[in-house]
Amino acid sequence: MEPHRCGWCLGDKLYKAYHDKEWGVPVKDDATLFEFLVLETFQAGLSWLTVLKKRENFRKAFDNFDFRKIAHYDQSKIDALLKDAGIIRNKLKIKATVTNARAFIRIQEEFGSFSDYIWGFVNGKPIKNRWADHREAPAKTSLSDTLSKDLKKRGFKFVGSTVVYAHMQATGMVNDHELKCFRYEQV
Repeated sequence: MEPHRCGWCLGDKLYKAYHDKEWGVPVKDDATLFEFLVLETFQAGLSWLTVLKKRENFRKAFDNFDFRKIAHYDQSKIDALLKDAGIIRNKLKIKATVTNARAFIRIQEEFGSFSDYIWGFVNGKPIKNRWADHREAPAKTSLSDTLSKDLKKRGFKFVGSTVVYAHMQATGMVNDHELKCFRYEQV
């Protein structure tokens, strides 16, 4: 018998695998935090499944999400990305990724790591919510509003409160697994 999973991941094996192995697991590694930030940026206005299906293409196109390399992308690299049918070819989001890589590095310089910076908003520990159904979880919170404003102040683009909350969920800053989900206690 299948274990109980959050309702949002049912019906697609890629969604299930992502839910079972990654979503909500606390991430403290800067490289992985940046990867999720890039993916969440591109997800804005689209389905997460669309992004997941293109994740490996994004990985290849964006130098394995190496923020140090991305921070140095020039116009010719941006033009090449705009022609890459394997990714979401949105000029503003591609440019935002370069801008965000530069801002990411500045935060590392100021705080020692991006992880220290972002996890500071939750005092280093995940917030454990208690939702019976995934549809009860909000799209944003006052905390994601605060974090979004701070990221924008530091030069980040495409980091509205909804994108930031999705990032918090994905990287385990908040545990929004359904109470009956087998992953709720595990993460």
